[in-house]
Amino acid sequence: QVQLMESGGGSVQAGGSLRLSCALSGYTANSYCRGWHRQAPGKEREGIANLENDGRTTYADSVKGRFTISQDNVKNTLYLQMNSLKPDDTAMYYCATGRVVVGSSCEMRFGAWGQGTQVIVSS
Repeated sequence: QVQLMESGGGSVQAGGSLRLSCALSGYTANSYCRGWHRQAPGKEREGIANLENDGRTTYADSVKGRFTISQDNVKNTLYLQMNSLKPDDTAMYYCATGRVVVGSSCEMRFGAWGQGTQVIVSS
């Protein structure tokens, strides 16, 4: 059973930075992608960054050039470095591991969603 635990969120002013972490546990050897999703108040959850097994990364246009996804294979931890944050980045952030990338979203996920980590960006 795959388990995901996100951390690192907080409240920052516009232009600031945060680094999110996601600790993955359980059997993930057959996953193809690892990614970050977010859900803003009143909006659907959306995939924003992906890292595929071959190292290729994909980003949603809204975060491209500002966010960077990476992972530490030894620690089995996924990261999202977020720079130049904007109020529109305010959302609950979730990580995922799955079988296929659709656009900027890691889909056919393994395991349930974690509890997420809240990011609030003030203007």
